[in-house]
Amino acid sequence: MPSSWLQFDAVPADIFALLTVTAAFTSFFTACFGIGGGVMLLGVMAQVLPPQLIIPLHGVVQLGSNGGRVLLGWQHIQWRVIGAFLPGAIIGALLGSFVLVALPPSVMYLTIAAFILYSCWGPKLPKMVLGTLGTFMAGAMTTFISLFAGATGPLVAAFMKQLEVDRFRTVATFAMAMSLQHGVKIVVFEGMGVSLDDWWPVLVCMILSGALGTWIGFKMLKRLADKHFHTAFSVVLTLLAIRLIWQAIGQW
Repeated sequence: MPSSWLQFDAVPADIFALLTVTAAFTSFFTACFGIGGGVMLLGVMAQVLPPQLIIPLHGVVQLGSNGGRVLLGWQHIQWRVIGAFLPGAIIGALLGSFVLVALPPSVMYLTIAAFILYSCWGPKLPKMVLGTLGTFMAGAMTTFISLFAGATGPLVAAFMKQLEVDRFRTVATFAMAMSLQHGVKIVVFEGMGVSLDDWWPVLVCMILSGALGTWIGFKMLKRLADKHFHTAFSVVLTLLAIRLIWQAIGQW
């Protein structure tokens, strides 16, 4: 075991606690409402992490979170959809690896802020037929974008909602697609030499707290109304995006 796994003091205690609690809450949110927690987690992580580590660290946590939902719904996965999505995701990641460079912090902040604002207030994507080619393109485009924006769950969900199957199969297939997308994204960042060694303790705690949040969320799923919660969620994310824009302006 690498010694860095035991260096809990490598990350400030307040950031360690904030990220661990946030992972639990955002996983709870996603379990209750199907989507949105990844974007919220990205917004919080962007406030406290070095810009170059936001996307890879977020990818590891989301891989763990979606992986848990895959295990819970394994028998419901639509493998035909995944079989078309995965090759597209790999190609999207490869193309992104040629474009992705050490972006200035201001560009990273603005990219994430723009994505958050679009997710909250932008127009819905047009409906698309999820044939093999459409699913392949969805995998390629969203994976490419995820290397720069991080949380592309809403974009992938726009395709998955067209499956017109029961919610269990939709959720399980969506979780599997996102697990694969985050997995290939992590491979790209590893290949670029991004080191996460000092962050593994907090990543492990975030994944475990996320699993707890998911479990509680499933228990609360039938008891919650989402109308007002979604409004508050959008407002909080908008405030986070505005703060990121302000940080980007400060970098200039």
